[in-house]
Amino acid sequence: MIIQWFPGHMTKALRQMEASLSKVDSLIYVLDGRAPFSCINKQFEPLIAKRSVLYVINKTDMVEMKDALAWKAYFEGLGMRTVLTDSTAGKDAGKVLSALYDINREKIERNRAKGVQYLVKAMVIGMPNTGKSTLINSLAKDKRTVTGNRPGVTRGEQWIRLDNGVVLLDTPGTLCHSIEVEQTAFNLAYIGCIRDAILDTEGLVLKFIEQMSESKPEVLVKRYGIDLEGKTPLEIYESIAVSRGFILKRREIDYERTASAVLDDFRKGRMGKLILELPKNE
Repeated sequence: MIIQWFPGHMTKALRQMEASLSKVDSLIYVLDGRAPFSCINKQFEPLIAKRSVLYVINKTDMVEMKDALAWKAYFEGLGMRTVLTDSTAGKDAGKVLSALYDINREKIERNRAKGVQYLVKAMVIGMPNTGKSTLINSLAKDKRTVTGNRPGVTRGEQWIRLDNGVVLLDTPGTLCHSIEVEQTAFNLAYIGCIRDAILDTEGLVLKFIEQMSESKPEVLVKRYGIDLEGKTPLEIYESIAVSRGFILKRREIDYERTASAVLDDFRKGRMGKLILELPKNE
């Protein structure tokens, strides 16, 4: 199954980011904790080459902390300043701001010596639906940006001035022009970075079930109360449909409704704490 989605507004967004780069000191790069490596966008490389970067692994409430810490150690081993957050809880704002101050400390201290309070300006970037706007809201302590549980909600440039010497530039979530690794495309689709409307969700969920039945079969057994023994991914898919009562007239399986339910269960954390990829050395 081929997955590609790069709407015209994303091309415009990339151009706007490049044009706005001169206005900021740093980048805050938001990654989804369930698939941090898949959320790395090669299109951002020209931006990263010119500014200091703080990597924020977000949604860590949806994965085991040991797995989130493994990713933090991996990125920091590559010299990438990284913090872990659960933006929805709003309790990690302090450590994000502290790390942002640290990577801009030289400018702050230089201006402080002149008796000037320096406003740290940071551009918030990331793939769609990684929680950028939710992170900004937690930093701002109130609702100042538009958020949503679907990719592509933030469209235009939005500046948000905080109360602690920081100004943030929110940007639209942006995908790569092309996703070269098939598993990366699947991971991005699973976590909602790609609009479901352009996906074959039934094929996507069949692939997800195949992966889970191989790596985390107990998750499917516990969530749906089904027996996986000797079943193909398609048979497991159908067993889930039966267990949920998603049956059409003439006792036909409602594959579409089942696909939506399985994706929603994963995305809402009803399957428990699940990570889709681990660092290569794990």
